[in-house]
Amino acid sequence: MSFISYLLNGISLGSVYAIIALGYTMVYGIAKMLNFAHGDVIMIGCYIVFTLMTGMGLNPLLSILLAIVGCTILGVCIEKIAYKPLRKATPLAVLITAIGVSYFLQNFALLLFGSDTKSFTSVVQMEPIRLAEGRLVISGVTIVTVILCIVIVIALVLFTKKTRAGQAMLAVSEDKDAAQLMGVNVNQTISLTFAIGSGLAAVAGVLLCSAYPTLSPYTGSMPGIKAFTAAVFGGIGSIPGAFIGGLLLGVIEILGRAYISSQLSDAIVFAVLILVLLIKPTGILGKPIHEKV
Repeated sequence: MSFISYLLNGISLGSVYAIIALGYTMVYGIAKMLNFAHGDVIMIGCYIVFTLMTGMGLNPLLSILLAIVGCTILGVCIEKIAYKPLRKATPLAVLITAIGVSYFLQNFALLLFGSDTKSFTSVVQMEPIRLAEGRLVISGVTIVTVILCIVIVIALVLFTKKTRAGQAMLAVSEDKDAAQLMGVNVNQTISLTFAIGSGLAAVAGVLLCSAYPTLSPYTGSMPGIKAFTAAVFGGIGSIPGAFIGGLLLGVIEILGRAYISSQLSDAIVFAVLILVLLIKPTGILGKPIHEKV
C-alpha cells in the first residue's frame, strides 16, 4: 500500500506542477517568452489568500476568487510594463527582465510580509477517503487537486479550439505578423494569455500551500522552476504536454524521495529531464520548430 500512497502523492504534486506549467507553456507558445516571474505570482496569490482568510476572516472560496482576480491583474500589469516594450528585443533581454521581475516580487513580499515562514491553513475541508480497511488514505487535497487539474486542462483545450479568443491565440502562436494582417489583435491576445496563466498560478499556489502548509516570499521559486521543467519535459507550447510532464515530474520526485534519497530527489528530477531531452529534444509531445530563412 505504501507504493500506491506514494504514487497518489506524486500525482497530486504533479497536478500542481501541471497547473503551473500550463502558464509557462501558454505564454511561451503564444508570446515566445519565458516568464520566470511566474513562480513568484504563485507566491503573491498565496499571500492574498492568507491575508484575506487569516487577517480579514473571509470565506476560503471568496478569498481564492479574489486571489485569482489579483493575480490576473498582476500578470497583465507585468506583461504591459516589463515585457511589452521588449516584444522585438533579443531573448536574452527578455530573460534578464523576467529574472528582475522575479526578484522585485520576492523583495516586495519581504517588505510587506516579512521573512518569517507562515503557517497556511488548508482551503480544502473535504474529508479523506479510506480504502483497504483504512490502510490507504487519500486526502481531500489530493482528490480536489487532481480533479481540478483535469478540469482545467480540458477547459483550456476546449477554449483554444472552440472559441474565437482561443483561435486568435493559436494564430498568434503560429505567426504574429500574419495573424495581425488577418485582423487579430496581437497585444490583446498576449495580454489575455498572461491573464489566464497568472490566474492559474493563484489556483496552483493555493493547492500547493494546502498540501504543504507553509508560506514565505520564496514559496514559488522552486515549484516555478520545477513546473518550467515539467513544461519542457512534456513539450513546451503543448497544453497536454504540460499536463503529462507535470504528472510525470511529480511522480518521479515523490518516488525518488521515498525509495532513493530525499536529499537527491531534485537532482533525480533534473537528471531525468536531461535524459529525456537527449533522446527527444522537443519533449514528449513537442513539435520540431522550423526556422524561417
